[in-house]
This record gives sequence, C-alpha cells and structure tokens, in this order.
Amino acid sequence: MTNHWIDLKNSDVILAMGANPASNHPISMKWIMRAREKGAKLICVDPRFSQTAAKADLYAPIRSGTDIAFLGGMISYILTNDLYFKEYIVNYTNAAFLVNPDFKGPSDLDGLFSGYDADKRKYDKTTWTFQMDETGVPIKDLSLSNPNCVFQLLKKQYARYTPEKVSGITGTPLDKLLEVYKLYASTGTPDRAGTECYAMGWTQHTVGTQNVRAMSMIQLLLGNVGIAGGGINALRGESNVQGSTDYGILFHILPGYNPTPNASLVDLATYIEKTSPKTNEPKSVNWWAHRGKYITSYLKAIYGEAATKDNDFGYSWMPKIDVGMNASWLMLFDKMFQGQFDGFFAWGQNPACSGANANKTRTALGKLKWLVNVNLFDNETASFWRGPGVNAKDIQTEVFMLPCCSSMEKEGSITNSGRWGQWRYKAIEPLGESRPDAEIINDLFFKVRELYMKEGGAYPDPVVNLSWEYGEKDSSGKIKHLDPHAIAKEINGYYLEDVYDTKVDPPKLIGKKGDLVPSFVFLQMDGTTSSGNWLYCNSYIMKDGKPVNMMARRGKEDPTGLGLFSNWTWSWPVNRRIIYNRASVDPQGQPWDPKRPLMNWNATKLDAKSGKPGVWEGDVVDGGGGPAGTEKGKLPFIMKPDGVASIFGPGLAEGPFPEHYEALECPLETNSMSKQRINPTIKIFNDQADAFYSCDLRFPYVGTTYRVSEHWQTGVMTRHCSWLLEMQPQNFVEMSVELGKELGIANGETVIVSSGRGEVKAVALVSERFKPFKVENTTVHQVGLPWHYGWQFPEDGSGYDSVNLLTPNVGDANTMIPESKAFMVNVRKA
Repeated sequence: MTNHWIDLKNSDVILAMGANPASNHPISMKWIMRAREKGAKLICVDPRFSQTAAKADLYAPIRSGTDIAFLGGMISYILTNDLYFKEYIVNYTNAAFLVNPDFKGPSDLDGLFSGYDADKRKYDKTTWTFQMDETGVPIKDLSLSNPNCVFQLLKKQYARYTPEKVSGITGTPLDKLLEVYKLYASTGTPDRAGTECYAMGWTQHTVGTQNVRAMSMIQLLLGNVGIAGGGINALRGESNVQGSTDYGILFHILPGYNPTPNASLVDLATYIEKTSPKTNEPKSVNWWAHRGKYITSYLKAIYGEAATKDNDFGYSWMPKIDVGMNASWLMLFDKMFQGQFDGFFAWGQNPACSGANANKTRTALGKLKWLVNVNLFDNETASFWRGPGVNAKDIQTEVFMLPCCSSMEKEGSITNSGRWGQWRYKAIEPLGESRPDAEIINDLFFKVRELYMKEGGAYPDPVVNLSWEYGEKDSSGKIKHLDPHAIAKEINGYYLEDVYDTKVDPPKLIGKKGDLVPSFVFLQMDGTTSSGNWLYCNSYIMKDGKPVNMMARRGKEDPTGLGLFSNWTWSWPVNRRIIYNRASVDPQGQPWDPKRPLMNWNATKLDAKSGKPGVWEGDVVDGGGGPAGTEKGKLPFIMKPDGVASIFGPGLAEGPFPEHYEALECPLETNSMSKQRINPTIKIFNDQADAFYSCDLRFPYVGTTYRVSEHWQTGVMTRHCSWLLEMQPQNFVEMSVELGKELGIANGETVIVSSGRGEVKAVALVSERFKPFKVENTTVHQVGLPWHYGWQFPEDGSGYDSVNLLTPNVGDANTMIPESKAFMVNVRKA
C-alpha cells in the first residue's frame, strides 16, 4: 500500500475493484465505513454482487479478465472531459516528456507496440525511450500539446476505449459504467481524494501487473498518489505478505528489493554499477543510487567479519541466477514436473491445493526423491501420495513432516499491507513437539554447516562463512535458542567501526562502534556498517544509550487527525506513513488540500540540524531537499531516476501503456479491441498437461475463484476448526438463477465443475449475486468457486477437492502469478 489501512477514512471516493474487502479484509472495511460516515462514496466493481457491493453506494458488474478495458475507458473519460489534475501531472509525472518519434502503439499496430518479435514473443524496447536534450535530460513540452509527448500518446492510446466499446467487452451496462467514471473522476480536484483497494482479483491474470499499472495511471491523472485518502492500496491476503516480499522471499529480489545478482555481474563493483540507476535530472533524488551502501551493508550482515574489502565483502559467496533465468512458482513446478528436482521444502504452504493446475502440481511432487512439509497440520501436500486417484505404491517420494507452531506461540514481527512492522509477544509455549520456524531453521543451518565442514562439498564457502550470532551458544558452538530481538537488531544494522563525517573539519563522530544505526541514511559503502534490510534500518534504534524496538511501540497520539498514529508500531521506510508524500503539496510546498494537510513546507522555521530556514512539517518527509519549485528543491517520486511518476512506463514486458487482451481461456474467438486475442508476451507451456481451452463448447462458462470469510488460504488451519467448517462445510459453485434454470440445477444440488485440466464436486449455490453478461451481443455466464478446500478435510469430503484442479498453468507476463481469476469451465449435475 502506498498509504495504510486507517488512511482509507480520509477518502472521498473508494473504488473496490479486484477485491472484496467486506468479506476478506474486514479491518479495511472498518475504515471504509468511517469514510462513508463522513460522506464518502464506495464503488464496487466485481463479477458478482459481493458483500462489499451490498455496502456500496454504486455497484457495477464486470466480466473477469476485462479490467484493463474498464480502466482504459476511465482514462479515456478523464481525458475527454478534461477531468485530470493538470498542475499535478505536469510537475510530478512524465506526461510532458517527449517519446522517441519512432514509437508506435496498438492504435497503429493493431494491438502491438513497436519492436515486437513474434518468434521470440518478446519486445525490443529501443523505441520505448524518451528524447533527450544535450545534458541527457528528457525533453519536455509543458503545454502537453506535442504529438510525441506522453500525454498526447496516452490520449491516442485510449481514444479507442469508448464507453460503448468498453461496455461490449466487459459486459458492464453502459449506464453503470458511466456512473462509475463520473463519480471516481470527481476526485481529480485538489479538494477531493480517491483511493483504490485491490487484491488477487487484479493480480491473478495474464495482464495482472498491467491491471495495477492502469489504475496507477488513473491515480496520477487525478493527483491521488502521495496524498491522504489516496493511493494504490494492495489488500494483502495474509498478515505478513508485505513483510515476506520486503525480506526477499521472491527469487529475483534480495531483502530491501535489491535485485538478485546474476552470473554476468561478476563482482560487487559490477553489480553496483549495473543495477544502480543514473540520472542527469538535477532535481531528482534518485534514491536507488545508494544501492552500493545497502548491498555492502547487507553483505556485512550475512557474512560478518568474514566479509572484508579484500574478498569483495563476500559477494562471490552469494548465489547467482543465470542471465534471463525465471525461477518463479510456475517455472519451478514445471521443472519439478519434468523430474529436474530431487527435493522440496513446502514451508508454511500447501501447493497441492494452492498451485494452479493442481493435478500437475501433485504429479510433480511424486517425481521428487524427498519432500519436507513444515506446517501446523498434515495437509494435501504432505499426504499427496494418498490422495484421490493416487496409488501409493507408485510414489517413491519420501515425505517428512516437521510440525511448527502458530504465531501465538512465538515472538517476532509481522509487516502488514500498510508497511507497518508490528511486534508480537509470545502468548503461550508451543504445543506438543511443534517448534517455531526459526528454531527449525537454526537446527538445519548448524547441521548443514557441520556436514560441509566435515565432508566438504562443491562450494561450502557460502554456508561456512555465514554469520549466525542470534543467541547463546552451547559447547559445540551451536545456538541453543534463537533470540528474535538479536535477529531484528541485525536486520536494522550496526556500526561496525566508529563512523565519522569527513565533510567537516575536524571530522565529526556520527556513529559509535557497536551501536544500532539510526536510519539507512547513515549506512556506508566501505564495510563499516551492517544492515540485513536497509528498509528496516530505523526499526530497532538506540535511545539514551539503550536499544529500543520501534515495532513494539503502542502510542495512540494522533496530532494530525489524519490517522497517522506515528507512535504506534513502526512503518518502513523510517516510519513514513504515506510514501511519495511530497506529491501532496504544490511545487512551493503548500498542501494541495489545506483541509487534509499531510505535509507542509515551513520556509521560515529553522532546521534543527543545519540551522537554516526551511522545514518539512507533518508525516516523515519522503526524501531530502525542499519543494520541487524552489531553487534547491527536489522532485517527489524519489525512487524514480527522473524524479517523477511514470504514466509512460517502458519497463514492463507487454508495453509502456496497458492494453486490453483477453484471458488465455475466454469465451470469445477474437479480441474486439485488436487482432491480438491474448497478451503476446506471456509464457505458454507446451506440455499436454498445460493445454488450454478457449471457445471450446465443452467448457462454455467463465470460471473464477474467490475467498470466503470463514476459511483461510487453502483451509489447512480453518478446516480443522469444527465451528468454521460447520459454517462453510464444503466446496460450492455459485451461479446465476438464469444459468441454474438453463441447466436444470436447483440450489443445494450436488454438481460437477470441470475444465480441460480436471473436475471437482461442489454444491450448487444458485443466487442473484451473479447475472448473465451481455458481451458483444452474446450472453456469457460466469460462475465462481472458493479455493479453500481439498480432499483431506472434512473427512467425508470425497470429491470436494481444490478448485485449482481447474485453473490453468499460465501467469502474468512480468511476475508469472497464475491466471486463476478467469478460465473456462462446464457445470453438470453429479
């Protein structure tokens, strides 16, 4: 989230699209309702009339997989009716930048952008560049009239997205479409704020990244990024999803979103040179230019005293991926399916139910030599070998179950969607033989290191040189019990030597050896500081000579009245509650909306450190320097090399502007927007196990997946709770009254839902919440199933298996997240 949960109360218009917060994120709904109490309007756009729709002021249905068409139409509506916040986009976005005159878009190339290679299914992005002046800064047209400027190219791109065309694609009635556009576009003035709440309903598509990009562009056009009550807000489906990505759980990033090194980055200097963006824009903060400080401090944290300047701070010990390598979820399980892995740790997950095309996933598990399941309970992954249709005698995989304890039985932090790191105490001791995850990891580390030191190996250095100073050691040197505070302190980082400011004479001591570093501003590139995650530097600091856990704070003061609660826990970075917050003020530093002042530049107040006039007041300021319009001011989008937000975004796989493409499986033979039916850059697996079925009469209905309040993820925890299971006892398929009549299916009957990949049993839920869509003058029916179930529990649930037996093995072109929200199915009586 660019903002945070409580900030939803500051919005004038809330758009819930790609999410169902009333059911799945009830805390967010609390603050949405607070906003409504003050007069805000809630819009819900969803394929079905959800719990959120029931509370909304305006509901509009949409066919799954057509969000870009819907949002592209909103962009067109905003531009056509001059509803954009011109001063904001001219000063704080790249709308005025001139693009290479050779660039061509879908309106010129029938759905493609210039540079497409059909054989490689990939773009050469040479023409996706900006025109530069003699100093290497993008040329701008502040009047926004040049035909090659981003603003004019944007208008050209979305002029095709007329309300009538969008309604025909999405199935959204024209009157509802225009109501949504009019209400949300009303936030494009300084005195109104609009926010967007999304979740997997947007991301689990072959155009998932571009779904989010399209809404980000709308928020920029309306001036809704960086302000109170605004932003792009991802409602995470689990309380620590944000924290997990912050700490580098994905293959392509290290903690703090530094890129994973690849084989071409042969040494630390090359890594820093090639991955640190450069800019000639004098007003850009270009914060990623500090990457050298962050990666060096990270290396010192993980390798400790073994990391020295002479050995490149241990950079060579870090694992490197091959150039162009994709090690995302779908790719890993495809390799496993091909028999290319010996073993797999399923840690806190249940891929036999959560993975797309679950039949393929389960088959892949059977090709392993060993599988370790670390979880609270046995589940379909641990017991895949005794699942439906599986002959255990044919399975050679040796399965180990390591019972871990719940969050209430251990101490540590979680980081929620709003980037708030919150420290949790241990309520009770772990039950039975279960243990905290960290203790299990601790044992594994010391055993693996012991084996490497005893027996050697291909390359033991990365393991034997790891620093592991997280608690008291026994006589053998093994940590007895991990101290989560020691881990949190190392994540924050230490001064490893006395550090001086050498820019003053005499040099001034700024950090004492052994002290915790107060913020990432003080991290060094010479090995004199450590930090396991630069974003969390400031989460555990020194106060009055003692370490203080900022994440454990519980102060309830809120002097701004905006719900920042700056003394409640801690938010990265440096306790900033809303990122890009300098975009909430005009170029002179005055709030766009004086009634909701998130930031304010006080030009007369003296700065406590420098003694010079000019101080930011309000939230923790995002980046250094004064307001953008002042002599030494800086632009507000500090993580972007140009200092401004990207309406034209050339970094994505399928184009610098979002373009509507149909889902891999859809009910239409053609894309009415262009000749490109599907995203031309997606990875399509060619194995028979991954065949797909569009416009196949055997599978005539659009299927989608969603959550229910009573169950959690794949139900491993909640299906064991009798009271929750009683409320939602088995899988169901929701369909319209019209489809129920057409199929002769009554509410409560048992049915079979099938796709080209498998079938599941379900109870028919015939309701008014789904309505048939009118798409291109054709009636299209959609059905929905929750994804919390599996064959193992309830015990009499034979056949009521995971809905992911139906979903395709294809993902977003940039992230490879599976397309689980739009696929084709059939429904028949059992």
